Amino acid sequence: MKMRNAHLVPLSRQSLELLESAKAISAGQRYMFSSLYPGNRPMSENTINAALRRLGYTGKEMTAHGFRSTASTLLNESGKFSPDAIERALAHKDTNATRAAYHRGKYWEERVEMAQWWSDQLDTMSGGAQVIPFDRKQA
Repeated sequence: MKMRNAHLVPLSRQSLELLESAKAISAGQRYMFSSLYPGNRPMSENTINAALRRLGYTGKEMTAHGFRSTASTLLNESGKFSPDAIERALAHKDTNATRAAYHRGKYWEERVEMAQWWSDQLDTMSGGAQVIPFDRKQA
């Protein structure tokens, strides 16, 4: 949910695998990702931010919300997906009130493809840099 509105999210193969692992760890808890104190509430964004600080990232370098910005940037720059589908995936509302009133597309199939592409990209990036040769004349 975002802003108390239901938001459906297609999950990639990798996401489903991670959730299965997390399910085993959180067995018996109300939430799969719960807060530690008292444990009957979902984990907060601040928990992710605290983990990033322990990893050595400052608030100017990375935040939990920054992952959404990174995804939006890379998805848009890929040129593979429509900006509307990306905005729907992020649960953003159209800023144009008239367009928002009439435009109700969910872009589900494109979002399913996007979720899998994004997970595949993360897998590729975690394996190291991809060196792409280019013509020096273009540089």
